[in-house]
Amino acid sequence: MKNNRSISQVLFLILFALLLTGCSSSKSWVSDFVVWDGYYYDISDEYVVGIGEEIGAVTKYSDVEGTYSGNFSNHYEVGTKYFAISGIEPDEAIAIEEDGRYRKAVSGGKYIEE
Repeated sequence: MKNNRSISQVLFLILFALLLTGCSSSKSWVSDFVVWDGYYYDISDEYVVGIGEEIGAVTKYSDVEGTYSGNFSNHYEVGTKYFAISGIEPDEAIAIEEDGRYRKAVSGGKYIEE
């Protein structure tokens, strides 16, 4: 009888651990980023002031790791605007509008879509 209780306790602990793992934070990307025009841009800590024209906006947001299409972000809400930076080519960096300021996002390469 003692052996059956021991097995039940172990099974309960395994099930409980699996449930806890499933309920933990779903965000597992290494960094915050945006996707624009098929490329991803890592969000830096730097703010820029020389802003050019608006070039796009976030069309899809998710904090669940996966591959998404469009102008996607794992940090910014849908509608957040992207801008060119004066003197910098958009394939190098873009600016993301954030609370009246513009945060620099640096290109990390081609974004692979499903």
